[in-house]
Amino acid sequence: MNVIFKDTPIPVTPGTRVIDVIPPQMRHSACVCRLGGTVRELNYRMHEDNDGETLTLLDVTDKEGGKAYEATLRYLVAMAFHRLYPTVGITFSYNVSRAVFVEPDDKDFDLLSAVEPLQNEVARLVAADLPIERVTLPTEEIIALYNACGYTDKADLLRYRTAKTANTYLCDGYYNYMHAYMLPSTGCIKDYVIRPFSPGLILQYPRYELNGAIPHFNEESTYGRTVRAARRCALATGLATVTGINTRLEKDGVTDLVMMSEAMHNRMLAQLGDAIADNRDDIRLICIAGPSSSGKTTFCNRLRIELASRGLSPVMISMDDYYFDHPTVSRIQGVPMDKLDFEHVNCLDIDRFNRDLFSLINGRTVTLPHFNFKTKQREEGKTITVDRHSPIMIEGIHALNDSVTSMIPKHQKYKVYISPQGQINIDSHSPLNVTDLRLIRRIVRDNKFRGTPPEKTIAMWQSVRNGEFKWIYPNQEGADFVFNSFLPYELCVMKQEILPALKEIGRESPYFTVANRLMKYLKYFDAIDDVSAVPCNSLLREFIGGSCFSV
Repeated sequence: MNVIFKDTPIPVTPGTRVIDVIPPQMRHSACVCRLGGTVRELNYRMHEDNDGETLTLLDVTDKEGGKAYEATLRYLVAMAFHRLYPTVGITFSYNVSRAVFVEPDDKDFDLLSAVEPLQNEVARLVAADLPIERVTLPTEEIIALYNACGYTDKADLLRYRTAKTANTYLCDGYYNYMHAYMLPSTGCIKDYVIRPFSPGLILQYPRYELNGAIPHFNEESTYGRTVRAARRCALATGLATVTGINTRLEKDGVTDLVMMSEAMHNRMLAQLGDAIADNRDDIRLICIAGPSSSGKTTFCNRLRIELASRGLSPVMISMDDYYFDHPTVSRIQGVPMDKLDFEHVNCLDIDRFNRDLFSLINGRTVTLPHFNFKTKQREEGKTITVDRHSPIMIEGIHALNDSVTSMIPKHQKYKVYISPQGQINIDSHSPLNVTDLRLIRRIVRDNKFRGTPPEKTIAMWQSVRNGEFKWIYPNQEGADFVFNSFLPYELCVMKQEILPALKEIGRESPYFTVANRLMKYLKYFDAIDDVSAVPCNSLLREFIGGSCFSV
């Protein structure tokens, strides 16, 4: 049999590993590979079905390569920490500045004195270039291995598996599993940063969206406070892990878990309503932004009602109505209409937007524009006047950008950033990526209400993410309030909504890898089949349907 590498057929004997057929100089730069249409580890053993398939190496500049690199780095840090301090557990979580946070479970542990030994041990493991092998063992045997290491949460998680065998990764006698593809050896980890960041460590690594560079560390204090608050809440309620969520569901039932989760949103909305109402004489403009599938539409409706209960009557103005027509955008951007970037801030008539806001805030009557998305032209819209008790609400990807509202003084603006910040882990070493959570939301919504199959949603997701990095995240630190739109029970509901559609994506699809990763996450959650307990005003209804706001 042959595989095609760099347009050249390479003879391969069935059972040969991918890493054994690629040039030696590439073995430490590649992370994983794409064989045919499927992402594979470099230790994958090829067989007859791979005959004639094209082999492409993926490094840290590729999304799948970057994910494997990050998971393997976590494996090395966990391995090094276990060898140095076998009685002290650690928990990984995604944190500020696109980094991983590492925190010891023992609050009395002297972490500062452990930093240098840990750095040295990780460096030693990298220099040793030890093989990392995926092994399949009886599930009960892996449970015993994890319990012996003190990884009881990993052992408990495996009890939700019905299969008699399970996979784990072995490196120099050490067993662990990171719920991700892995690099073939410790020597493949070259670039990383481990440094103290109270009360734990920050772990930085190359990012695929930065072409394999490690980003400059930015503390992001506003975002960081939200992450820490989410973590404290998850720990306090016992909802910091999949096992904890399942246990709560089994013990207390669907209604209690749903109502407790919704109470977290109610509390944040009340806090936000108080903050705005207490400054009603100053705040005239409420600016709302967040990444895709954060639940902005339902949030805006609930905030409107929250403010109404305090005697305020907010008026919603759509930033979309200030789009220029397409020929104008084409002239501004200097590109043909089929190359337009419709998320760019210069698509908006910022001057008119500012003048309209200025006039309304100062008591004048304004005729708003209306953008007709069928004709791609701006038309005349409704004429409105707002009073002192009617703050203006705007929502959009540029809402937090001060240049878009430059005529409005900062003390008259209140900025709200909304995003799901679920600080939950599959196990202590495998944090759940909130980007995947948002993708799950979007797949469910697009499939149910927009007739968009999951493959198409996955295909466009990276483009969506690129726009978020460019237009949303740079402005999040300017927010006055961060609303965490995550609901601890939501993946128990989403599991039943999304699994049938994901299972239809075959291994030959270029989107199988993403679909498979999402299915692996979801399989650990107990399902909530009856969604009648989900309130009609829940943010989750924006994605599963049945919202009283008809979103």
